[in-house]
Amino acid sequence: MARLFRLETALLPQGWVRNARVSVGEDGAIARIDIPSPGGADDVAVVDHERAEEIRGIVVPGMSNAHSHAFQRGMAGNTEFRLSARDSFWTWRQAMYALANRITPEDLKVLAGQLFVEMLTAGYTAVAEFHYIHRPLGGGMYGESNALWEAVASAAADTGIAMTFLPTLYQTSDFGAAPLRPEQSRFALTTDEFLKAVETRLREDGNAEFRTRRTGVAFHSLRAVPLPVLTRAARVLRELAAGLPLHIHVAEQVKEIESCLAHTGRRPVELLLDTGLIDRHWCLVHATHSTAAELRRIADAGASVCVSITTEANLGDGFFDAARFLKLGGRMCVGSDSQSTVSPAEELRWMEYQARLRKRRRGVLADPAQTHVGTRLWRDAAREGARAIGQPAGVIEVGARADWVVLDPDHPSMVGGTDEAALDHVIFAGGSAAIRDVMVGGRWVIKDGRHALADSLAGPFRDLMRSLTRGS
Repeated sequence: MARLFRLETALLPQGWVRNARVSVGEDGAIARIDIPSPGGADDVAVVDHERAEEIRGIVVPGMSNAHSHAFQRGMAGNTEFRLSARDSFWTWRQAMYALANRITPEDLKVLAGQLFVEMLTAGYTAVAEFHYIHRPLGGGMYGESNALWEAVASAAADTGIAMTFLPTLYQTSDFGAAPLRPEQSRFALTTDEFLKAVETRLREDGNAEFRTRRTGVAFHSLRAVPLPVLTRAARVLRELAAGLPLHIHVAEQVKEIESCLAHTGRRPVELLLDTGLIDRHWCLVHATHSTAAELRRIADAGASVCVSITTEANLGDGFFDAARFLKLGGRMCVGSDSQSTVSPAEELRWMEYQARLRKRRRGVLADPAQTHVGTRLWRDAAREGARAIGQPAGVIEVGARADWVVLDPDHPSMVGGTDEAALDHVIFAGGSAAIRDVMVGGRWVIKDGRHALADSLAGPFRDLMRSLTRGS
């Protein structure tokens, strides 16, 4: 039976509206939206009004987290000390490998469960899990069901977050097909093992349109997947599922670009684009050091770029030229990546602040059609993030899944602002604390700022983190 809601204030594609009546079907999709006529006349049937659940506050589309490594939640805050004057991504990576080589499926479920509750509380309603730990501790292979994969899927199902699982191909340690190092051995799958596992998962989940579980694929990077392997695998995957989301890390660090140039004579984004494979189903993660010409080619191909600014800043990667990419019509979304921060508002705030620091002016990422920076950033990132991870969400319209974030207009961070400025407050005035309720697929997963599993997850998470810290 359809559920009816009355949204006091909501951000729809046409802009901010009041008192919209929204019907949500059993599949979690929006079946109908009725908006009162201009001038205050309400032509929605009284019986619908009486049956509708009142949502008081400001309703905006839920955000998709387009890039996450759940196991790295176990590192957050534990690597913020200086080892040498040349600390970088490459030194941080050693700590990441140490954690990856301790995680069990049971540990991963605890970490992912805690993380997904944090994401939902912060306004993420869907996540793309870029997962590259495939093998058991001590070597070998899992049987028919990969326990590590299922740990993440189980945590998503338990917490209610929508998930696009991205099993990740990882075969080499650098350009030139350098073999994996011992600390990378848990990441290894042959191409045939990988394709078979993805095919099995696609068959199992069916990719039903409004289910909250979806399968995509990731190639870790061009240094970790030789180009001939990537090309062959991508073509096979396209035959399995034409609309499969395909993600890859690319051009995150200068050293990566230098190595790619030395081995291939081309830069990584250039090399990837020259395959002719890149289209609207691809998401290029980071693309931090892309040239102006490469950004234009990415935009022309219709591919997305996922920036994870808090991680890129935490690791000292560099600045992505968001202003240029958006001006070219590029599609951009956000992700929490290494979980140094789990907040779409902070990712979007620093997207604008980086641009302000580069340009030495304000309101850089607004556009003539939407002068409120917060609205433009949240609206576009929600829509493009959902598209990048293949989830039918990111917008409040008929046919989309009812993934909604409800803001409390009476929260101290929100008072004094107009409806049009609500997302400015969320992003630039600490308003993410005003996130009161969160819905995924027509079902409340956060009410009054709390998740039903928060208390039961707290103890196991605390014990696991203490164990991981003792063993570091």
